[in-house]
Amino acid sequence: MAKKPSSGGLTYAASGVDIEAGDRFAESIGSLMRRTFGQRVIPNPGGFAGLLRLDYNEQLFKHNYKDPVLLACCDGVGTKVHLAVEMGKHDTVGIDLVAMSVNDLIVQGGEPLLFLDYVAVNKVDQKVLFAILQGVSEGCRQAGCALLGGETAEMNDLYKPGDYDLAGFAVGVVELKRAMDPTRVEPGDVVLGLASSGVHSNGYSLVRAVVKHAKLRLDRVYPELDPDRTLGEVLLEPTRIYVEPIVRLQRQYKVKKIITGMAHITGGGLAGNLERALHDGVDAVLDRKSWTVPPVFEFLQKHGNIDPDEMDRVFNMGVGYCLIVRPTFADAVARRLERMGETVFRLGKVVKGKGRVKIKG
Repeated sequence: MAKKPSSGGLTYAASGVDIEAGDRFAESIGSLMRRTFGQRVIPNPGGFAGLLRLDYNEQLFKHNYKDPVLLACCDGVGTKVHLAVEMGKHDTVGIDLVAMSVNDLIVQGGEPLLFLDYVAVNKVDQKVLFAILQGVSEGCRQAGCALLGGETAEMNDLYKPGDYDLAGFAVGVVELKRAMDPTRVEPGDVVLGLASSGVHSNGYSLVRAVVKHAKLRLDRVYPELDPDRTLGEVLLEPTRIYVEPIVRLQRQYKVKKIITGMAHITGGGLAGNLERALHDGVDAVLDRKSWTVPPVFEFLQKHGNIDPDEMDRVFNMGVGYCLIVRPTFADAVARRLERMGETVFRLGKVVKGKGRVKIKG
């Protein structure tokens, strides 16, 4: 039978959206998703939504929730994606995407269960998208949560060729009686900090402004920053994921509530985020000399002539996560976290106050 001639009418492909390319990409990432699946995931090939068990079976799972409460977080990577595009390196921003949500989620005392991603592009480029999803898959593996689904949106009239944007959504669970509550923080509690892996995923508009202002080259090695990596590689270092040590730590103290507060240090810096873990009857007094500031921050401050207060407001300055713990357990908690591979700083202590963080020295 002869093929019916085209009517010459408009098509989706002619408008710049290739449905077949999107479908091929969706089919290609099945292995990346499956490597994140645990026993909670219920296979649902071809489904319009992912399935995950909430009814804990003591024989099937390691622990049981008596009064489970769901947690949900949403975040992105911001303008760090511009650096990924400029460097042509797309396999780390997916880790960042997962980290930004799951690190927020564990602050409440829970553990992540599942993750969803949203990728918006000018045009489907299978190589670039696969690299991004490799990072997302690796981030989910590190966080112990299932990459249960996602969405790729091709919008050539909204994004320039080569550009893309990322958003991530994490869902977790916490036992209600163990959920974090700022009112538990008391004078005398100790503030511990976990080292960051670098800039993480906040402040990249300022980072890129410094690069432009100082005429820095992303493909150049600056020995005072890192003798073995280019500037671009240092700036693309993915956000550290703190899920495994924090979840393991809390499981080791199932009865005693020795952790009274936690904070993920993102936009707003150490003081701005730690204040969210305090109530209005206490302050946290920190010693600036108690932690090590990574070279990347000194490098950016120098080349951008950035005021120290601005650095503190924008960047984590080397502390990516904080725990507030009872004083009698502070040393034991620090040792446990160090055995799990974390660099731990004893930042300061809690005193009577008005809900503020004061950094001295």
